[in-house]
Amino acid sequence: MSKGIQSVKGMNDLLPEDSGVWQFVETTIRATAAAYGYREIRTPIPERTELFKRGIGEATDIVEKEMFTWEDRGGDNLTLRPEMTASCVRAGIQHGLFHNQTQRIWYMGPMFRRERPQRGRYRQFHQFGIEAFGWTGAEIDAEVIVFGSRLWKALGITDIALELNTLGSDDTRAKYRDSLVAYLTEHQDVLDEDSQRRLKINPMRVLDSKNPAMQEMIEGAPSIIEFLDVDARSHFDALANYLAKVDIAFKVSPRLVRGLDYYTSTVFEWTTDKLGAQSAVCGGGRYDGLVESLGGRSTPGCGFALGMERLIELVKQSNPDLTGATPDVFVVNIGDSARTAAFGVSEQLREAGMSVVFAAGGGGIKSQMKQADRSGAAFAVILGDEEVANGTVAIKPLTTGEEQQTVPQEELQLALQKRLQ
Repeated sequence: MSKGIQSVKGMNDLLPEDSGVWQFVETTIRATAAAYGYREIRTPIPERTELFKRGIGEATDIVEKEMFTWEDRGGDNLTLRPEMTASCVRAGIQHGLFHNQTQRIWYMGPMFRRERPQRGRYRQFHQFGIEAFGWTGAEIDAEVIVFGSRLWKALGITDIALELNTLGSDDTRAKYRDSLVAYLTEHQDVLDEDSQRRLKINPMRVLDSKNPAMQEMIEGAPSIIEFLDVDARSHFDALANYLAKVDIAFKVSPRLVRGLDYYTSTVFEWTTDKLGAQSAVCGGGRYDGLVESLGGRSTPGCGFALGMERLIELVKQSNPDLTGATPDVFVVNIGDSARTAAFGVSEQLREAGMSVVFAAGGGGIKSQMKQADRSGAAFAVILGDEEVANGTVAIKPLTTGEEQQTVPQEELQLALQKRLQ
């Protein structure tokens, strides 16, 4: 038998049994963003390819290997967005959001990268991220990091750790680059093809290599911490003090550079050992030169992004019984006249603020009660022709084992509201 048309490789369907968990996570994200004063931004999915080449960096894996890019009929070179910080900056410049203003914004939506699909990583995936523009002090770096910590707590996620590094100032990176190039040149025989090329273009990107054959050599590379100037060291120390003030533990990881060229100063990752080989859940840092590099006025920025699919996996592990939203009431109806009455009762209960599933299509009492159990509803409301004639309705608790009760129809709403409190 033919299986019919299948989804595109690495681009998955979100089925109803999983959507409740996604909705729970999305609602928690929105509430956390509101608690910190961040406002939502939505940008188009296709952008001009130049945006990502200039914003992310032409020597990155994303630009070199992973973007979905094409030339449209008008001759424009377009790309499905692989990340959204560059899109946020483009929108901010285009609409004047950075002119004599500070901005706290957040986004959530689909991104696209042509990479090998694996657990929690897909070719169409979803990201949530925050961006803070206009602040130079370490307090905004700390706020962005602590936002993540608060989100993990709200979602019930444990066993997640913070890794922190700094890329310092322009002067720091220039001095470090010379030392790193000298070290990597001495070990050039160990470098793979990608790293040989990056040695000439952006040698710090070599430190981001996941090639197992290079890890011992990378561990022996000089640390950028040793090259920090006074201002860069002061910023990093201030960030550490802010995190200590709110009891956020971290490990300094001198090889952490992130996979995007626009990062400056602070970089960080939240990591876990619960998701297999890919440990990063959330990553970000400061990108003070990005707005200017894309044509805007010099504007400091700091933010993070996380993969929703990987976050959902963690939430499921930490909350195995989580199913998302379930209805309050399932309305069972037995008989033609009861069906019409039950339809009206369902609307009355919804008007009172309850979530209600109506047993459309009728069927026997056993069949409908099985549907009620599967729905996850707290109560079944049962109307038959006899109840309609008597002006009564039965309320059956579905989760507590309590006895079924019969009440007058006019008392149904109040009776349910008391029980649902």
